[in-house]
Amino acid sequence: MGTWGTSIKDNDAFADIYSEFFDQYNKGAEPHAISEKIINDNWEILEIEEEKNSLWFALGLALWETNSLNPQILNKIEKIIESGEELKIWLDLGASAGDIKKRRISLEKFIDKLRTNRPKPKPRKKAKLKTPVFSTGDCISFKLDNGNFGAAIVLASDQNPETAYNLVATTRVNSSTKPTLDDIRNSEVLVLNFASWEDKVEVTWYMPDLYFKNYSMLYEVIGQIDIDFEYDVKNWSGKGYHFKPTFTSGWNMNEMMDKQLKSEKTKPQPLKSLYVKKLIKKDKFWTLW
Repeated sequence: MGTWGTSIKDNDAFADIYSEFFDQYNKGAEPHAISEKIINDNWEILEIEEEKNSLWFALGLALWETNSLNPQILNKIEKIIESGEELKIWLDLGASAGDIKKRRISLEKFIDKLRTNRPKPKPRKKAKLKTPVFSTGDCISFKLDNGNFGAAIVLASDQNPETAYNLVATTRVNSSTKPTLDDIRNSEVLVLNFASWEDKVEVTWYMPDLYFKNYSMLYEVIGQIDIDFEYDVKNWSGKGYHFKPTFTSGWNMNEMMDKQLKSEKTKPQPLKSLYVKKLIKKDKFWTLW
């Protein structure tokens, strides 16, 4: 089940949607307007079987906490849980009987909570100024499930104090010893084809919000490499890049590598390849691609 835990909140898609909701709520936006925007902006999640329900769960909890849960979304969540749809997804993904039991209990407690009246809405928090977790060019090492070391490289740092993203490329480094800067510089970028991914280049803008609370113990900066290119956080589509970036608050570089390696035991490695050097260094014949 990867990064998925049996609690309602233990899922990257849930964390992203929940964080997005309260980012807007704390800036003064009205809950129902936020809800509509999230549904419209995150239609891709609704097409991913193993993640779509987490969007509704995150919205449901956020709306309940702000005393704004409407009957339509409550009914949607009731149907997902009471029909067994959510547990079937877990079964199809290979969850153990123990995890299925724990998930069922979490779902039952969750829907019971949504059916109660919250005494008062969650207060809005004053926005805090943010700084990026990493600097451009930072090279990061982390442990994999197989005991080896993986690696990633920070391609850009967003200096907007309201967002402060880092653009991170996860590599295919899978080393028995801690990787060197040359290992990272000469490596391939991780390309995903497990589950519903189809040759997705794993380059992602990561939000800083949850890093120090949930992920900092997993990653170590081992050095820095010069980055010749400037990547713009506003280029959502990746126009002119070798990749289309994604956005998340869950720092799951290690999990993406683990899942891809596990998938390749029964499924061919992606045909698409991209080397880190293409993303960091202009050669003498370089022109805008």
